[in-house]
Amino acid sequence: MQQIRREFVADAAPVAEPPLFADKPSLRTIRPAIKPVPPLAPVKSERRQLAKRANLPVTTRRRRGVLVGFGHFWVLHRVVTLRAMLVALLLAVGVGCYVIREDIRTVALITADIVSGGAAEAGFGVAQIEITGQALTREADVIYALALDDFSTTLAFDAEAARLRIEEIPSVETATIRKIYPDSIVVTIQEKVPVARWRIDGATMLIDAAGRPIAPASFENGDLMLVIGEGAGDDAIAMINLMERFPALADDLAALSRIGDRRWDMIFYTGLRVQLPENGVVSALERLNTLHRDHQLLDRDLDLIDMRVPQYLAVRPTQRDES
Repeated sequence: MQQIRREFVADAAPVAEPPLFADKPSLRTIRPAIKPVPPLAPVKSERRQLAKRANLPVTTRRRRGVLVGFGHFWVLHRVVTLRAMLVALLLAVGVGCYVIREDIRTVALITADIVSGGAAEAGFGVAQIEITGQALTREADVIYALALDDFSTTLAFDAEAARLRIEEIPSVETATIRKIYPDSIVVTIQEKVPVARWRIDGATMLIDAAGRPIAPASFENGDLMLVIGEGAGDDAIAMINLMERFPALADDLAALSRIGDRRWDMIFYTGLRVQLPENGVVSALERLNTLHRDHQLLDRDLDLIDMRVPQYLAVRPTQRDES
């Protein structure tokens, strides 16, 4: 960068200026001479002459060969190549495992038996099973669902899988399984609540609120309402709840029979059968309850009361053999 100096020159020619500055010398600008900057690396005269005579640009010789080509390919496509090699390796392992799958399974079973046998000998074999909460569920079904064998141990026992199998038993609502080390398993069962007995095809089953059979009925279940016929299980809970509104009608009631999966018949222990309509069941029951309250209709010597036609009531007296 050039430096500019301003110096006073006393002998310079006078410049016309206002009288106020007549006694001051004038200014003159002096610029220093520009000096050439030497190159950082001096070029020798021989190299300078050689560069002038050379034909530029100079062509380079390209290297060839398998290794050079592989190196170029690796630099440009390394990620794709690694992914392809990984996929090929996984495919090879999968095919190999499929070919020798039987041998792998045999080795796994042998290893599991050895480990289970060693654990059983060490005191972790299942020696005690405690089942609580079952009344409708058979212990044999629970033990079968546990899937235990001679080599089962508390260490390898899958409690969650066993719990799911136990809850598949129709009478079981929920189940919990605890492993008590070293050799005990405790099963706690909460059963479904039966709401009625369903007789169909000569068998009597206990059913839940959804109408699903949960267990065979026994003498201890005699206090539950008995429903009979095809489709009676599906509609039982609605009819049972309706009968609870008329306790006088349900006092001596033996069963409810489903007819054609369309309507109900009430069967009493006295042998009386009351035929209810397909529609308007509530009105028919209210009418029957009023007649029984006012005239003791259900206590009379009758075999049949037909209420299938609204606003009409037909009765049939009991037929007795004359001796």
